[in-house]
Amino acid sequence: MNNEKSSLTSLVSAFARAYHSEYDQPKVFDDFVAKKLITQKEFADIRENMINGVPFFNEKVARQFQDQPDEILKWITQVQLSPTPLARAAYCESVLLHEIRLGVKQYVILGAGMDTFSLRHPELRDQLKIFEVDHPATQAFKRERMKQSDYEVPANLSFIPMDLTGGFTEQPLVEAGFSPSKKTFFSLLGVSYYLMKEENADLLKKLFAKVPSGSSIVFDYPDDTLFEEKGISNRVQHIVQMAAASGEPMKSSFSFNQLEKMLEDAGLLIYEHLSPEAIQERFFLNRSDYLSAFETVHYVHAVKR
Repeated sequence: MNNEKSSLTSLVSAFARAYHSEYDQPKVFDDFVAKKLITQKEFADIRENMINGVPFFNEKVARQFQDQPDEILKWITQVQLSPTPLARAAYCESVLLHEIRLGVKQYVILGAGMDTFSLRHPELRDQLKIFEVDHPATQAFKRERMKQSDYEVPANLSFIPMDLTGGFTEQPLVEAGFSPSKKTFFSLLGVSYYLMKEENADLLKKLFAKVPSGSSIVFDYPDDTLFEEKGISNRVQHIVQMAAASGEPMKSSFSFNQLEKMLEDAGLLIYEHLSPEAIQERFFLNRSDYLSAFETVHYVHAVKR
């Protein structure tokens, strides 16, 4: 991963959240900070690239809306880019806020990217320590964008540079003030796909080796139909192809039994499991736009015994 690649990945994700915050109703997840971390030129460039690239995703839509670029952008954003990032963030943060009421003192965001939780929740600065773990290039890019947008790094936020594909180590967290003895909440969103099954298992074991019972994690994972399911307008197939073309291929998918065994081996129990159907019902029901739950993506809240 280089700086340019890291920046592009972070920007596209932030673009999807920013677009939803500005244009979509009702809101699945309102990241009202995201657009402030993107320049006007970058927003315009991503918009143009998405519109020009729509034939790859759906030639029929490209023809149908050839004179309506805003409708093309709405389609490609709502069908392909936004559904999973929006719903998994909404789910994760709802669980987190509940866990804070139950005594969680630390929040570790693995693969944080351009996450804006600390900026959207200043009221938690005396309650919750936040540790963002991600590739050094991604973090350098985000910190620069915060500075350009006049955001100071919150006093309760620490950046932990780490490449998760090279393995996880607790020491940098501890050096930044993380306490293994305190009840902790972890999020692992958009990461499990890109690690081998053994790497996912090893990561979970290391995360929960020392933290107390009641600590928990929310993560998303692809089920074992990932490489077979095409999805609406072939969107599942497209995202697998795009990941491979970008040099970051998706490596893992899980049956429920495999997932349950992996969690048990790490000392975790599934507290809640959301299938694509459950995600659709909770976050996308009765919408009049294109947003819908991705066909192969599940969410899990697992708790240490």
